[in-house]
Amino acid sequence: VQLQASGGGLVQAGGSLRLSCAASGNIFSINVMGWYRQAPGKQRELVATIARGGSTNYVDSVKGRFTISRDNAKNTIYLQMNSLEPEDTAVYYCNYWQGNPLRTYWGQGTLVTVSS
Repeated sequence: VQLQASGGGLVQAGGSLRLSCAASGNIFSINVMGWYRQAPGKQRELVATIARGGSTNYVDSVKGRFTISRDNAKNTIYLQMNSLEPEDTAVYYCNYWQGNPLRTYWGQGTLVTVSS
């Protein structure tokens, strides 16, 4: 599975960005896709995930500000980020996970910079 992420950039605090991640290759019908981020000097952390059926999960710090969605026909997920804060500055990585057989893949990362 290959993941192509896009949509990062520089935005002022309070602004919005939308990330996209398109998956291609041998995609199983049961999978979970999501976004993780890694800020300088910090560990990579989960931001949000969405199962193929639509169930979602968010880290507490982005609840109410970020929305993850997916288009199964396009094998693409999106992350709408609103009310961005400088603390959201990080490299955002797209992730694909399937359970049987167990596989996980990562995209190349896209940088989001939020200026104060």
